[in-house]
Amino acid sequence: MSGRRQSQERGGDARGWVERLRERLRGGDARGHGGRGRAQFDLRGRLMLVSGGLALCAVALIGRAVDVQLVRSEFYQKQGEERFLREIAIPTSRGMITDRNGEPLAVSTPVESVWANPQEVLKKPANLPRLAAALGTDTDTLSRKLTQRADKEFVYLKRRINPNEARRILALGIPGVASQREYRRFYPQGEAIAHVLGFTNIDDAGQEGLELALDEWLRGKPGLKRVIRDRNGRIVEEVGLIRAAEPGKNVTLTIDRRIQYLAYRELKAALAQTRATSGSVVVLDVATGEVLAMANLPSFNPNAVTLGNRDAHRNRAVTDVIEPGSTMKPMTVAAALEAGVITPHTMFDTNPGWIPNGRWKTTDTHNYGVLDTTGVIRKSSNIGSAKIVHRMSSQQFYDFLARMGYGRSTNSGFPGESPGSLPKPQFWSGTTKQTMAYGYGMNATPLQIARAYAAMGNGGKALRPTFVKGDIAEAEDVLAPRIAGDVMKMMQTVTEPGGTATQAAILGYHVAGKTGTARISYNGTYSRRYNAFFAGLVPVDNPRFSMVVVLKDPDPSLAYTGGLVSAPVFKNVMEGALRLMDVPPDDIDSWLVAQRGVDRTRPLANLAQPNVVQTNVAQMPAAVPPPVVARAAPASPAVADDDALPQAIDAGGAR
Repeated sequence: MSGRRQSQERGGDARGWVERLRERLRGGDARGHGGRGRAQFDLRGRLMLVSGGLALCAVALIGRAVDVQLVRSEFYQKQGEERFLREIAIPTSRGMITDRNGEPLAVSTPVESVWANPQEVLKKPANLPRLAAALGTDTDTLSRKLTQRADKEFVYLKRRINPNEARRILALGIPGVASQREYRRFYPQGEAIAHVLGFTNIDDAGQEGLELALDEWLRGKPGLKRVIRDRNGRIVEEVGLIRAAEPGKNVTLTIDRRIQYLAYRELKAALAQTRATSGSVVVLDVATGEVLAMANLPSFNPNAVTLGNRDAHRNRAVTDVIEPGSTMKPMTVAAALEAGVITPHTMFDTNPGWIPNGRWKTTDTHNYGVLDTTGVIRKSSNIGSAKIVHRMSSQQFYDFLARMGYGRSTNSGFPGESPGSLPKPQFWSGTTKQTMAYGYGMNATPLQIARAYAAMGNGGKALRPTFVKGDIAEAEDVLAPRIAGDVMKMMQTVTEPGGTATQAAILGYHVAGKTGTARISYNGTYSRRYNAFFAGLVPVDNPRFSMVVVLKDPDPSLAYTGGLVSAPVFKNVMEGALRLMDVPPDDIDSWLVAQRGVDRTRPLANLAQPNVVQTNVAQMPAAVPPPVVARAAPASPAVADDDALPQAIDAGGAR
């Protein structure tokens, strides 16, 4: 009975639980006993709440998708591309520089530059020793370089190297190491033309010389392309071209590399023989003003530029100024002829070999007695020049020199060109005019002197010197042709017997020129060190070349005057240039006489000759004419009749 009762009670409890559940679903019922109500349980409301939340989430996701895919799709696309898509430059070559005959003087060759992503490389430090060995450096240096740029994604490891070397480095397969194409400048003529061309830096931008002056023309415009890189920096795919690369434009110079080499070779030999500290040679085409050669020493190798000797980088022919010494005497004579105060036959008494100049003296090396105007040039008389200049007003003399280009830039376009110095008459002292007559108290560059002489040889027409072929300026009339011709004939006597530059004479050609030997000023006073000059024109009847040679501070214990050390350089260079340019001789008679003499002595040609310096012909390029096989050794160091050096100059610099 009791079991049945219990079973009935359990059944009643179950029915009661079901009933209560129904009541709750209907929203029904008191919460219990003792008078407290039971809270309602709204299942539908909760379902609606959950459904609403899910709907809001769906709306938010849809909104986010719309924002990402439609509203700001470009932004997110860009962000994604920045992880793998790159825009890289397409390198382009710099324009080639050639000489007037198309021979290359500066070319760009392709090279490789190895770079790395420090963030990737530093993930595996075990690769650093192998990478450092391949780069030719030590591990510590490489590790320090990468660590310092750990927040970057790009750093050069080694630039402008041979492509084969770059391939060996990449063959290591180190993640984060890659290479890119660049270009490197190469100069086939080396130091022979280094000062004219200059050089470029590691980014292939012009730094000095014509590389700098013509940089905008020579420099190309790099292209741009879009690529996809992997995590190691390797290009996976080229997506497209953004901008095509434009190579630089070529430039043809007025320089003739054969004459340039002749000038450099002879200048180098002269410095070795005279122990001069530096030297310059300038060769101009008289009719066009084109610079055919410009050499300087000391020089440098533009293919391996170092910052050690910056002084050797200077183009002394256009940047360094010098007191032109006796090369000014033809200008003094020309100014006086133009002023009408003298004629080619005017006589000047130079006795007793000196004249006063304030509290100083102007002297000649010898007492030449009475000289005509031509004799003043031939003997290089300081006294004669001083007497000539005093026949003119200061303004007349100044205006003539300024018209000939002294005291102002030649406007050649070469970077750093000096205008020289020509003081105006109001700043002259009592001694200035007299000393300027023979080249003291003013300054000029070798290029300015060459231009002034070229104007003399061009019938009084001055042309702007130019380095670029085809860039010919309009001629400027600076002197009457008749006067220019008279002065040319006077200068011709300088290279003939009795003149101060017989070593500048060239067989078969009449040569006009003028020597100069000027003391070097140190700390406001003149020393016993000298600058030796020769400026000349050839051939006289129809001048083709104007050339200036400057040797600074030759050893006074050896030959040091212009006629002994500079004139031979002129002769050797011009002999080759005349032959190379097929310039017809204007002195056939002297050539025939010399040939008859050679024919008579031909059996003795093989005899040894004393005091002869042999030249190594094998060192010359094939395109350069063979040099004169034998060059006479320097003569006695005595000044002799080479040039008239001022024997007494005031401590203030002969102003």
